[in-house]
Amino acid sequence: MNSFARTDKSLISRWWWTVDRWTLAAVLLLAGVGVVLTMAASPSVAERIGVDSFYFARRQFVYVPIAVAIMLVTSLLSPTGVRRICLSMFGLALLMTLATMFVGTEIKGAVRWLSVGGLSIQPSEFLKPAFAVASAWAIARSREKEGIVGYPLSIAIWPLAAGVLLVQPDVGTSVLLIAVWGMQIFLAGCPLALIALLALLGVGGAVGAYFTFSHVQLRVNQFLDPGSSEGYQVNRALEAFQSGGLFGRGPGEGRVKEVLPDAHADFIFAVAGEEFGLIVCILIVALFAFVVLRSLARTFKDEDLFVILAGSALVALFGMQALMNMASTMHLIPPKGITLPFISYGGSATLALAWAMGMMLAMTRERPKSGGVE
Repeated sequence: MNSFARTDKSLISRWWWTVDRWTLAAVLLLAGVGVVLTMAASPSVAERIGVDSFYFARRQFVYVPIAVAIMLVTSLLSPTGVRRICLSMFGLALLMTLATMFVGTEIKGAVRWLSVGGLSIQPSEFLKPAFAVASAWAIARSREKEGIVGYPLSIAIWPLAAGVLLVQPDVGTSVLLIAVWGMQIFLAGCPLALIALLALLGVGGAVGAYFTFSHVQLRVNQFLDPGSSEGYQVNRALEAFQSGGLFGRGPGEGRVKEVLPDAHADFIFAVAGEEFGLIVCILIVALFAFVVLRSLARTFKDEDLFVILAGSALVALFGMQALMNMASTMHLIPPKGITLPFISYGGSATLALAWAMGMMLAMTRERPKSGGVE
């Protein structure tokens, strides 16, 4: 029996009757799957680096409840509240990402983390959703009011954000931001000729990244030559999928986690494939697809251009990150070093994704006045 009556005008009751509960349930289910897979994949990784077997699992048990709380609180906001918070967060995240160039901690050749009060924070994870909303606001303002320099502002902030990320270097996240910005320009009614020009610039940027960044060149080369020693993790991941078959080897029976350094993070999908099989992997993909498609459908019902651009960008970030992770694990694209949303272990990534999905839920809430969302 529902505990909230439709006549109840309290904040929580109005939220309950206007939020997309199906999408919320799907995201919570993904987070639950992530906890289970982290428990399965992380003990071997923890033992290899000399910490307690359940070091990563315990930390994830702390991150997930905090992330869920952030998502629920954020989903209470109005689009105006989302915009105000994101504009402030964009500036803060950009400054913190810049700070990693000077006082950042280097991990695996990349300087993406700041140590704050004993905690390791990756500011770029928060920069992604903040950029998506800030860019949406700038473009929407330019379309709604003459004289507002929204397009120039949007054009200025995306190379700024992407450039800061490339210095770390973080090519994968830079690609996500550029793709999201291009999608927003397209949805806003940009001429197809300009879209084609942006596509050509994207191809040129990809070629430039190959010759500029040694790690990008290495990953592309190992993708083209999977038999090379550099493609070790991808090869082991493919073997894990083959070993798991249709129903998997069973919880705790996998072997890939014993040899993969990133079994709990970038390659956790391979652990799912080996221990739980193809059926569970398909269910995970279906959950991601459900969240993306349902959220896009609800977003496009709104009449507010800002809501359409911001909501679709947040959903696109979520979906593209999941797609890139799973595709790289299955050797469909070069490895990107991007985590699987809500499934992979990670503090900053989990909290930032929860914040982003909370904003998306806020954007897709029903709004009786406009017939769209609140």
